[in-house]
Amino acid sequence: MTENNWSVRPEKHGDEAAIRAVEMAAFPSAEEADLVDALRRDPTAWIDGLSYVAVVDGDVIGHALLTRAEIDGEPVLALAPCAVVPSAQGTGVGTSVITALLDAAREAGETTAVVLGHADYYPRFGFRPASGFGVTAPFDVPDDAFLVLPLAPDTVPPSGLMRYAAAFGV
Repeated sequence: MTENNWSVRPEKHGDEAAIRAVEMAAFPSAEEADLVDALRRDPTAWIDGLSYVAVVDGDVIGHALLTRAEIDGEPVLALAPCAVVPSAQGTGVGTSVITALLDAAREAGETTAVVLGHADYYPRFGFRPASGFGVTAPFDVPDDAFLVLPLAPDTVPPSGLMRYAAAFGV
């Protein structure tokens, strides 16, 4: 599969079941799929236009989501979950979806994104250790896996404790 085989777009009405199927295929349990469903139902977390999918031949093969979170009371975005069907992993689908999603967040005027993820993957998007910004997670996590991305060059992310939407259960 090459990049020319898929397109990336915002989630639209009717994509919900396909997104759930991607999450179920990409992860060993229903936890991430259930999280997406719960976030979609939470108007304090869900932000229209910040859920993106990759599509090939009409089928959703990748998904990434940004939802509302806070650092010390200041609004930020949480990037989670991100998923690609196993047959398309390692092809650039995830990178394409996340790049488009972060661009959409910038266009929407958002200032900061936070991710808990692989230390060897997310820095390619500009994410850096949250500790360098004075941001702490609400749980124990390796320093190189809890990352922050200022979405504009002049952005100084807020510092303090990260608070996820209630659906995350932390």
